Amino acid sequence: MAGKEAARLPRKVYETELLRLQIELVKLQEWVKAEGVRLVVVFEGRDAAGKGGTIQRVAEHLNPRVARIVALPKPTERERTQWYFQRYVEHLPAAGEIVLFDRSWYNRAGVEHVMGFCTKEEYQLFLRQCPIFERMLVEDGILVRKYWFSVSDTEQQERFRRRLDDPVRRWKLSPMDLASITHWEAYSRAKDEMMVHTDIGEAPWYVVESDDKRRARLNMMAHLLSSVPYHEVSPPVLELPPRPPSTGYQRPPRDLQTYVPDHAASL
Repeated sequence: MAGKEAARLPRKVYETELLRLQIELVKLQEWVKAEGVRLVVVFEGRDAAGKGGTIQRVAEHLNPRVARIVALPKPTERERTQWYFQRYVEHLPAAGEIVLFDRSWYNRAGVEHVMGFCTKEEYQLFLRQCPIFERMLVEDGILVRKYWFSVSDTEQQERFRRRLDDPVRRWKLSPMDLASITHWEAYSRAKDEMMVHTDIGEAPWYVVESDDKRRARLNMMAHLLSSVPYHEVSPPVLELPPRPPSTGYQRPPRDLQTYVPDHAASL
């Protein structure tokens, strides 16, 4: 374990490069707005593979009106009767928007297939339709980027253990997450089959080695930026106006309002 930890990217190096990449992501965002681009980024991978943390860093300094995270819950009874891709279509971006899918339509190729939440026929139909669906998105002008976060079984187990012991991350663990341990090989086979059918030229898969979360985040962000032909858009020139002189306004007495207690003063 000591050797493994020593090989991880140093925090100072990570934080310096993270900030640089996040600045570039803001430039990408402004280009998307200015040019009316539609960008979809799909994040997939095993449980505890590091998708969520990467998405947070990607979106951290972006405008939520431009870049939004889509993490859908399990389908409702009504949604189960719809065309499978239908509920994802309504979340696709309009011009000038970025959508980050924290898991996506690929649920059918993974958890639904492995855990028996869909029929074999539904699974096979997905494998046939998914490449067609994604080609339609690309043909319509949407930029599609798909990232698979690959984590080893030992690292996944350790991350699960840490979550069990961490009160602020305990919510990230569910019975379904723990079931992925006993279904490790089934998920591996499902991922391999998914890649065979959906790693297409128009929307290829990019694998992110994620045992080292810091490296994974930087590598994914750098690749995304390198794959999009964005350029820096000159921001509008803004100047702070002079503050006008007072016209006699007086603030109401403080005791007429209810203030939050100063908890910080008790620390």
